[in-house]
Amino acid sequence: MRDNGGQVALEYLLIFTISLILLIVFTLPLSELTVKNTLDVSDTLDVKSDLSKIAQAVKKVYGQGQGSRQTVDIVSSKDVQVNVANNCVSCTLKLKDGSSKVEKIYFKSTLPKSTLYIGKGENSIVVDWPIDSENMQIYSK
Repeated sequence: MRDNGGQVALEYLLIFTISLILLIVFTLPLSELTVKNTLDVSDTLDVKSDLSKIAQAVKKVYGQGQGSRQTVDIVSSKDVQVNVANNCVSCTLKLKDGSSKVEKIYFKSTLPKSTLYIGKGENSIVVDWPIDSENMQIYSK
């Protein structure tokens, strides 16, 4: 009588391998999509936090009046363009799926329309309201 134990083990191994390959083929794209969405959320929260820091500095200078100055240190993970206009700071983010998202934070100020460039790494943003001036200033140091 012959023993077919080796053939049965080989068949189980083959079925297990095919099942594992099918599982990987279907779950890998889903996990990639999840990672992209998670990175988008993380980038959005980072930018929103940076915009909030800038807005808080503007509110503080506006509240203190002429002659006040506030410096904000921001550590950015990527280059960002911040628009200052109509009493708000805004930033347009490019998401991993190719779409765009605009983050805005509103405040009251006398800032003129301007654009700030925040580079990757450490940045210092200065909000200043010079004495005898009607308008506040915001710039990168």
